[in-house]
Amino acid sequence: MIPIPRSDTDDAKRMIEEHKECTESMKGVAGSTILKCATPGDTTVVSGGIHEDFQLNRVLLRMRALPAKGKLVVICTKVEKEWRIARLSGIRGVPPEFVTDKVYDNEQDPQHDIFVMRLDEMAETDGFPEHFREGWKRRDDAWTVT
Repeated sequence: MIPIPRSDTDDAKRMIEEHKECTESMKGVAGSTILKCATPGDTTVVSGGIHEDFQLNRVLLRMRALPAKGKLVVICTKVEKEWRIARLSGIRGVPPEFVTDKVYDNEQDPQHDIFVMRLDEMAETDGFPEHFREGWKRRDDAWTVT
């Protein structure tokens, strides 16, 4: 299993640079995917990113597979004009809390900042198979407000 590298390692620096290049090339495209556009904003021809960087692909899959509690998300605060980063409570009905006062003018920049923040927050072994449990809506998954 590939460990999640600390942000000061060469592997992490390479992945951060690749992630940044991909998010920059996707500006103007709705949503977020980690691929490089041959022409910025045009997804007709894509390369790089998760298609070519196996470690980046695996790390992103593990980040996305973790439970919702504590996850960082992008929230659009003004339609198509402003975005901010927030943290999910993991409890249904409890709204997320903004983590910074920084306001973004596109949805790709906060995605990259979240990637870097999560590299720093996650342990090298987060998302290893031994951390997963079968089933969903378990009683301890905080599906209701108590």
